[in-house]
Amino acid sequence: MQRYYLTSISLIIYLFSFGQGGGLSTYQFLNLPYSTQVAALGGKMVAADSKDITLVHQNPAILDSTLSHEINLFYTRYFADISFASATYAQKLDAKRTLAISVFGVSYGTFDEADVSGIITGSFTGNDIALALTYSQAIDSNFTYGISFKPIYSHLERYYSFGAAFDIGLHYKSSNNLFAAGAVIKNIGYMIKPYTNGNFEHLPFEILVGFSKKLAHAPFRITATLHNLQRYNLYYSPPDNQSLLIEQTENSPGFIERAGREMLSHAILGIEFTPVKAFTLRFGYNYQRRNELKVQERIGTVGFSWGFGIHLNKFDISFGRATYHLAGSTNHFSISSNLHNWL
Repeated sequence: MQRYYLTSISLIIYLFSFGQGGGLSTYQFLNLPYSTQVAALGGKMVAADSKDITLVHQNPAILDSTLSHEINLFYTRYFADISFASATYAQKLDAKRTLAISVFGVSYGTFDEADVSGIITGSFTGNDIALALTYSQAIDSNFTYGISFKPIYSHLERYYSFGAAFDIGLHYKSSNNLFAAGAVIKNIGYMIKPYTNGNFEHLPFEILVGFSKKLAHAPFRITATLHNLQRYNLYYSPPDNQSLLIEQTENSPGFIERAGREMLSHAILGIEFTPVKAFTLRFGYNYQRRNELKVQERIGTVGFSWGFGIHLNKFDISFGRATYHLAGSTNHFSISSNLHNWL
């Protein structure tokens, strides 16, 4: 039975790896980090040996019976008037099967509406929202598979659309809780009703793999994630670094250098430090974010992120901060509690 599940998921990954690779896509809010832990560790994460219900947004297979009765509220004040939030709850069905429900989305704030001559005639709003229904089942004591179904609604001024997406994931956790690995196919789906008639768009399909390793005799945990594996050419050469075509040809990087750039563009690294049981510090690095959003004259800490988690009585409180650009950073907040502790 275990071999059947692993073979099936591997086949699905192979088939979809040649699907929607690159190009424009809609519903990008599906890929936002609805987790302070993920935001602090670089923005994406598909494997964990720690207990955090918000990670089901990253990999549905991370959901297991230990998260039963867990509830989480998450909020981020993004740039300008944009904000995004989520609420998540999990309930086990039995020792092997667990369900979770989550609602999440983005508010883009209020915009001025003007006619063709620039005269303000009113205002309008925009928002995206989705519901996630997640089911997971343990294959054995180490492997778990999961699937999320996400109905989507998007409203931008007078335009609106509906869509549906699936996430399929596999997760492994060692018996000693020191190592975890995961793989997930995200946003397999389609636009049911487009914003305008006949203009159907792709969803932000993505394949990710990663691992998490806790040191046995030190309070450190290392995480690594490879994202957008359905695309090879992910490295972006900033316009400021481009020169004349002749110079580019003469100074074009070799195969090893190009391969190294591509590998780094797919990699997200993070580290957690837990000096005491109730407190954790987190740091992350996202090479692609740093490469694409840096300003050559002053790179600063673009691409880096950090955060912390505190356990207080019956609550887990987390904070994460990520630097996207010199123009500003994002702050992420969440609070979790297990309802079983209140009964």
